[in-house]
Amino acid sequence: MSRIKAPGDLPDLVKKAFNAARANGDIHYFPTQVTILTAGSIPFQLRFSPALANKPKGPPPDPAAKSHKPFDPFENPPPALRVADVGPSHFVVLNKFAVVPEHFILATTAFKLQTHLLEPSDLEATLSCIRAYEGHEDGLFAFFNSGEHSGASQPHRHIQLLPIARMKDGLDKTSSWDVLTDRLSERQTPFAAFTEKIHLEMQGSDLHEAYIRLYRRAVNAWARFTGSRVQQVASEGEAVMSYNMAMTKTTLALVPRVAEGVKITSDDGHVLGNLALNGTLLAGTALVKSELEWEALRKDAAGLVNALRGIGLPHSDSIDAEEEQEKTKI
Repeated sequence: MSRIKAPGDLPDLVKKAFNAARANGDIHYFPTQVTILTAGSIPFQLRFSPALANKPKGPPPDPAAKSHKPFDPFENPPPALRVADVGPSHFVVLNKFAVVPEHFILATTAFKLQTHLLEPSDLEATLSCIRAYEGHEDGLFAFFNSGEHSGASQPHRHIQLLPIARMKDGLDKTSSWDVLTDRLSERQTPFAAFTEKIHLEMQGSDLHEAYIRLYRRAVNAWARFTGSRVQQVASEGEAVMSYNMAMTKTTLALVPRVAEGVKITSDDGHVLGNLALNGTLLAGTALVKSELEWEALRKDAAGLVNALRGIGLPHSDSIDAEEEQEKTKI
């Protein structure tokens, strides 16, 4: 039996904590407008939240402090945001700046770097949260941002989790949108993605082996694309590239990143803004803060497709990497 186990009533704990924190002003919730764009054959959510442009910033450094260590929101989170422990190594805390209701975070209890490769306990704790949501509406989507091009914003290691039912808020019941991670093998994405099938009863060590296999295939494709020289792809320590990882109850996915975002331009070439993407791209979602960006992308989904192409490797690189892997098995 695993010693890392999320509370069985985690969905209720998260919902109650979110509702209380929102009512008491302990979190900032940013409602969005939503539309579905078609990126190739992929139904892709585009959400617009103008209030995010005025998102509150973290506390400034204390000039009286002896050191100016960056603020770590996971070092000692407010009791109103902390939801539960997940084994001795992790805890669940609400996202203080939520676009999706009940968005929560799985953080390491001890400080560990976001840019280092995940450990078996990280993956086991994540799957335990997903397991707790089994049978609860549509389940849970988890994602991890690592590196300067991934959309990562905090150095303290954390994995973000979104109730899929809440990701559908605002969509028509007949919408064709679903979580992209579970359909990556069926759809040609504008970016290279690497996947493995998983299941809810996997142990942390087996999950970690699958994750490292994906990471190594992705690094090899990234090195070919960028012309980087990688002597050996380690299974621990600092990651050599930026990437996003996503996990659902059936799929583990990894996307190498070469840019955080791309410029959105008008028909006459004027720059309207910058579309930045994090690991939610593996759910098939994107977020804009500017009405100019919102209107431009709604008018022409080609801007979204170009952004998805620009942040990663060409789709053919994932095919080439899979073929290369098969050759090594022969």
